[in-house]
Amino acid sequence: MSAEFADTQPARGHDTPHGPDTPHGGSTEPPAAASSFHLPAGRAAAGPYALDVAPETAGWGHSSLRILELPPGGAHSFATGDSEWIVLPLSGGCTVRADGPDGGTFALAGRRSVFHGVTDFAYVPRDARVGITSPAGGRFALTGARCTRRLPARHGAASDVPVELRGSGTCSRQVNNFAAADAFDCDRLIAVEVLTPGGNWSSYPPHKHDECRPGEESALEEIYYFEIAAAHGTAGLGYQRVTPSGHGRGTDLLAEVRTGDAVLIPDGWHGPSIAAPGHDMYYLNVMAGPGQTREWLICDHPDHGWIRSTWPQQPVDPRLPLYTAPAPAGDPR
Repeated sequence: MSAEFADTQPARGHDTPHGPDTPHGGSTEPPAAASSFHLPAGRAAAGPYALDVAPETAGWGHSSLRILELPPGGAHSFATGDSEWIVLPLSGGCTVRADGPDGGTFALAGRRSVFHGVTDFAYVPRDARVGITSPAGGRFALTGARCTRRLPARHGAASDVPVELRGSGTCSRQVNNFAAADAFDCDRLIAVEVLTPGGNWSSYPPHKHDECRPGEESALEEIYYFEIAAAHGTAGLGYQRVTPSGHGRGTDLLAEVRTGDAVLIPDGWHGPSIAAPGHDMYYLNVMAGPGQTREWLICDHPDHGWIRSTWPQQPVDPRLPLYTAPAPAGDPR
């Protein structure tokens, strides 16, 4: 049965939580209870946030994501609590202020949209009060992770963001590694942006990171937040797949995703993320987990990992990069 029609709720997808006794996706839950992994735009709105995913609402222990929309002249403040956060402009710019002796004030230039450039960002520590103001208004992602260390507030320059082209052929995509484990210092938070040209697949081969196996795999909860580029007067769409990885880890999802949607991945093989032809796809990945070492170690699906061996024989999609990081101030490039 199509995932579109299997969900009895007004969602654009279907997810089936199941346990070790239902390894092939047979749900022990009624359909009305099974839509927690795909969050269509607006479903998880709360207070000032267009999207608010917290450990308490997601049913896990570490990762958070909020999408804040501010009108021109708008302001917002929040307490960081037991989590570290990065304020990442999706569109527009803002000023971020974090209190305390290791706080600071950071003017973020931001960007026109996620499809128009790498952005700068601000890291703010746990146990702080943060204020965000935006004279022209904008949309801002607040990516968070529960942590133990209190690191100083810092500005992340757009020119310092590593831009990586990953895969080749129809699996080509661009990754903006602004808070990858080896790119920017955090205690637990890992976050990157992925841009997939229309018609391509990313998050492929399907992979997982739901077990702690030192040197081989990290245990990381993950949030995908999507934006789809409009074209020819249409908003566009994409698809996200997650399949069970076994041993009680039973996340099973095929979702039609649109701008503002989020997908929660507590476990399972995730991928592909599919961009419809003519509509470039953006997603923000937010990850954190219980491991003491902050690292992104993944395991490819054994049925699909072979695709990597074909990439050296294919060119990277010529549409990439969609853009590059700007040169540092004063750099003559």
